[in-house]
Amino acid sequence: MEYRRLGKAGIKVSELSFGSWITFGNQLDVDNVKKCMRAAYEAGVNFFDNAEVYANGVSESIMGEALKEYKREELVVSTKIFWGGKAPNQEGLSRKHLIEGTLNSLKRLQLDYVDLIYCHRPDPETPVEETVLAMDYIVRSGYAFYWGTSEWPAYRIEEAFAFAREYRCIPPSMEQPQYNMFVRERFEKEYAPLYEKYHYGTTIWSPLASGLLTGKYTKGIPEGSRLASVDWLRGVMQRDGYFSKETVEKIESLLHIAKNLGCTLAQLALAWCLKNVHVSTVITGASRVEQVKENMKAIDVKTELDDNLMNEIEKILNNKPQ
Repeated sequence: MEYRRLGKAGIKVSELSFGSWITFGNQLDVDNVKKCMRAAYEAGVNFFDNAEVYANGVSESIMGEALKEYKREELVVSTKIFWGGKAPNQEGLSRKHLIEGTLNSLKRLQLDYVDLIYCHRPDPETPVEETVLAMDYIVRSGYAFYWGTSEWPAYRIEEAFAFAREYRCIPPSMEQPQYNMFVRERFEKEYAPLYEKYHYGTTIWSPLASGLLTGKYTKGIPEGSRLASVDWLRGVMQRDGYFSKETVEKIESLLHIAKNLGCTLAQLALAWCLKNVHVSTVITGASRVEQVKENMKAIDVKTELDDNLMNEIEKILNNKPQ
């Protein structure tokens, strides 16, 4: 396992990490969470990702129980704040919700601090300066070591840096964007200036395009699969054309490359993400220990992806941002 700097920050995160989105509290109970986290940890994972909204807080509570089995200083733990409830001030990036949401997350995680904390989405109703001041307070108070953004447009991140510089606040250190073989525009194009200007770190999510890049959906949605049970996610993917004939043909071609490499399509897709120098860590997810172990083998596949293979994959995808 390689441990990468989070942009220019001093902290190091494992190149593959483990997240709780959708699975913790929905597909996995405490015992199975512990088993999956242990398998990831034994493979070298040190970064575990969460959010207040996942399973309405249950995800954090379950992870909090599992974290008791580890030395705190050996781990990097994150959470994200935006959707904390249905009351008027339980959503968004106001100073009130950011601070109260952080404290509530820490209670559920049973931690004194998290290493990383994110503003889970941009909030058009709250001034950027209010958000930056609140995050500065959270970090200076020791509730988190670093703060970042998730799915913010580049111009909003620029605004946050400009305000932080002018008022000597702690600026964000990292972004958590979606990035995979089929979702590339924001990561590779829109954020490109941020990597050069601020050395912005990234902790990418959905590297397998919500399971599409496992190859199991090329002939429909199997009974018992994630998409068979998560209606809203299936609807989003259908709306965005993830099951189009063109996409299925691309997946079948990628399956051929994976077969020649002696790996799974999931391992190939994860390794492809790891080849990008601007990726600090790839957040993986799993509902079974076997999936965790399979995903971790992507590290070996990464070394097999030379320039020729990467170019062959690029020709298949034919979606490189211009």
